[in-house]
Amino acid sequence: MPELTTDLDPITATAPFSRVVALTELPTTTPEVGRYVGTIEPTWTIGPKVHGGTMVAASAAAATRWLRTAHPELAEMAPIAASSDFRGAPDPGEIEYEVRIRKVGRQICLADTDLRQHGKTLVRTAFTFGHLDDGEPLYAGDDEMPTEPPAGALHYGTGSPMSVVNVAQGAELAIDTDWARFLSGEKGIPRLRLWIRPFAGDAADPEVATFFAMMSADMSPPVPMNLGHFGWAPTVQMTTYLRRRPAPGWLRIIATSREVGGRMFDEDQLVLDSTGAVVAQSRQLALMPARIPGKSPRRRRD
Repeated sequence: MPELTTDLDPITATAPFSRVVALTELPTTTPEVGRYVGTIEPTWTIGPKVHGGTMVAASAAAATRWLRTAHPELAEMAPIAASSDFRGAPDPGEIEYEVRIRKVGRQICLADTDLRQHGKTLVRTAFTFGHLDDGEPLYAGDDEMPTEPPAGALHYGTGSPMSVVNVAQGAELAIDTDWARFLSGEKGIPRLRLWIRPFAGDAADPEVATFFAMMSADMSPPVPMNLGHFGWAPTVQMTTYLRRRPAPGWLRIIATSREVGGRMFDEDQLVLDSTGAVVAQSRQLALMPARIPGKSPRRRRD
C-alpha cells in the first residue's frame, strides 16, 4: 500500500473520507506506543452515533502508520484482519489513537489500537497485518447482484427514508428495494444489498480507497429491520477482513444473517468491487433493537 500521508494538500468536499484517515502524530513518553490524533466529522455517523466501520478504518490507518514508522521494511503490509470490541460510542470530533505492536514477522504482524476520547478507550481493535491478494482468485463464488444501482434502487439522501445515515453525505450510497422489504412496510428474509462509491477525491488515492472499502464492510442497516425490528442495534463485537485493493467504481455489499435471536443477532457483510472480486468482509454480533414499532419496549437485563 502506498505511504499514508499526514500533511495533505487542502482537501475539498470531494474527498471527505481522506480527512478521517489523515492523522497527526502526537508526542509519546513510551517508545513502544505510537500516538495519533484525527477527526471524525458528523458526516460519518448513523443518527448521533459514529459509524462503527469508520472507527475500525481510522484505527487501521493509525496502526498502519505506526507499523511503518517502527518498521519501515514492512511498509507493504496491510491490516488484513481486525477484531474490534466496542466499549462506548464516541462523539464526532477529535479522536486519539494509541497503537502497540505485539508481534513482528516477515509474513504476519500483530498490533493493537485503542480509539480514545476524553481520556477513555471506547474501541479496542486487534489487527493482523499481512500482504493483500493482488492476483486472480483460484475460485470465486457466483453473484448475480448488479455491478451498480439499477433504476429501482433507493439512493440515500435528504428526504429519503434512510436519511438518518449521514454517511450518505460523504459517499454515494443506494439500497436494493427488492431485498429491503421494510421500506414498503413489509417483512422479508433478514438480508440486504447495497451499493456504495467513494467521492472522486477519495477514489483517486489508492490507500484512502482501500480504507474506504474496509469501512464499507459495516455499511448495511441491521438486517432485523426486514423482520420489523427497528432502532439502534449496538455492535458487541465485529471482525473485519481486508482482502485486496478495490478496483475503481461501485462497491457491492451483501448482508445476511444465520440467526436472529430474541436478544442478539449475527450479521455477515461481503464487499465486492466492480470486477466481482472480494475486497472486504465482516462478521458481527449485535444486540437486537429494544422495541418494535407499535409495541411496548422490552425490558433488558444487560
